[in-house]
Amino acid sequence: MKRVAILAAMAGTFALAGCGDPNDYRNSDQIQYQQQEVMLKQAAKELGMPAITNFAEKRMMKDILELRDKNVTTYTYLVGMNNQLTKLCDSVGYGLPYATQYTDPHNADPNGLYSPASADGTWVACKVPGKDKISPTYIEPRIIVSTFPLIKE
Repeated sequence: MKRVAILAAMAGTFALAGCGDPNDYRNSDQIQYQQQEVMLKQAAKELGMPAITNFAEKRMMKDILELRDKNVTTYTYLVGMNNQLTKLCDSVGYGLPYATQYTDPHNADPNGLYSPASADGTWVACKVPGKDKISPTYIEPRIIVSTFPLIKE
């Protein structure tokens, strides 16, 4: 008898779970997205956009992109434990995240490349010691690329 009561209760629970608008096929993510969109529209209506007038950060990004477009001499360092620096090589440019793409169906950065949101590896154009030659070097650890030496050799 207890089994019948338990089965009946379970069947009732499942039947109730199916109640609601039969035309509503949205999943929980879609419902939450719609609710969040309503809240964000209300916030935008009440607050508006920030009063940005100097565009200092956009100007700084433009300057950085223009500097990256030059073949400047740089110095590349590996960042080790406790943030100690070990010189990897004299280099040219600022390094390129490994996952950067040359073509993509989405919007490119102003330099025409498609930078990833994140990447662990970096391509560095290292100068070959004692030669007038550049060699692309793939690096996985964290690095720092600077236009001036950071440590004495």
